[in-house]
Amino acid sequence: MYKNILIIVIFTFINQCSLDTKTGFWTETEIVKKENGNIEEIFKSEKILEKEFNPNLKIRVKSSFKKNSFIDNLNNNNGYVNFESDFEKISKFKFKKIKNFDLINPDLFIGKDNSLVFFDEKGSILKFDQNSKLIWKKNYYDKKQIKQRPSIYFSSNNKILIAADSIANLYALDYLNGNLLWKNFNKASFNSEIKVKDDKIFLIDFENVIRCISIKNGKELWKFGTQQSIIKSQRKLSLIIQNRLVIFIDTFGDINALDIDTGSLRWQAQTINEDIFESAFLLKNSRIVSDGDTIFVSNNQNKFFAIDSRNGIIKWVQNINSYLEPTIVENLVFTVSNEGFLIIIDKNNGNILRSTNIFNFLKNKKAFPTGFIVAKNFVYISLSNGRLLKVSIEDGKTKDQIKIDTNKISRPYILNKKMYLLRNDAIIKIH
Repeated sequence: MYKNILIIVIFTFINQCSLDTKTGFWTETEIVKKENGNIEEIFKSEKILEKEFNPNLKIRVKSSFKKNSFIDNLNNNNGYVNFESDFEKISKFKFKKIKNFDLINPDLFIGKDNSLVFFDEKGSILKFDQNSKLIWKKNYYDKKQIKQRPSIYFSSNNKILIAADSIANLYALDYLNGNLLWKNFNKASFNSEIKVKDDKIFLIDFENVIRCISIKNGKELWKFGTQQSIIKSQRKLSLIIQNRLVIFIDTFGDINALDIDTGSLRWQAQTINEDIFESAFLLKNSRIVSDGDTIFVSNNQNKFFAIDSRNGIIKWVQNINSYLEPTIVENLVFTVSNEGFLIIIDKNNGNILRSTNIFNFLKNKKAFPTGFIVAKNFVYISLSNGRLLKVSIEDGKTKDQIKIDTNKISRPYILNKKMYLLRNDAIIKIH
């Protein structure tokens, strides 16, 4: 039995599942007997999971809430957060519309002082408090660069704000007032998360080169490159820092672990085996997420991996089609597939415990999930059509849908029991 999670099984399954008598859990490939006596295999390994599985399985999470889930998060696991709302109080902080918002999937940065940082269409960086009061606004681009509409990625050590962009600039600002401290130009544009650890900056450019930069003066300390891709993927690359290792995924789906001090390669793991150029163009990976000695990553080629972060050995693989970062709560892994299934997995062995269809009521079948957060009693799932789904953790059923916008909204962010969502011209706050 899990330490802090109670799983109650309601035995009302009608030809839905079969138990593995050795483990007490459901096997990765299930065999069910139909009424005519024939045997049908479901969730075959080569097929995308598009069926509900154990929909009557009740799951109740009794775990401590993770504090400051989005602040200085080096492992990308947002965990179980404290949030609930009747969605009656919704406010907006508007800025100049980002025209390519649907393609770049930008992130809202949350600082240790509970401030929020984002950018607008002209590359202006905006910092405001959690009450939507603008603290400062700065722009360090000339007219030519503004026309290129840079996408900007952020990180901070609470004193210095680091900004890297899609037109190869890397610069540091005083986090208190936004004044420029230093600015460098890279030979390739940046397209990754940024992590800051021990006064070092870690980020990846479009040529699959990860760079370690001094936060004090912008000097490069080391770099490590994997194979370059001719076709540039627009999907942001992910990295985490764990146990003195910098672990990142490149455009080909290779996961690399480097020594944080020297940049030397410790191990490498492959997640795809297809033609390398085709994969770079079509592949969409989730963020890497770590929990304990295991890292989790999934992609849009029907693969979900659990990998030992100490040596790169694959612990298990599931056939789930998703490029949304998973969330780990105790011994459960939560993910949402591109097809609209909320899936809960046993962290230790990879067995799917439950899969429920959260899109049953949707009229617009072209909508797809853009992100989610596991919160008090519910999983909140944002969609490309501007809706936010409120899905029960206990039974996996959608209880409500809230219309936030008519266009794509970002994944939810939680700060001090308030939810924030991005759209192409505003930050939306839900009390």
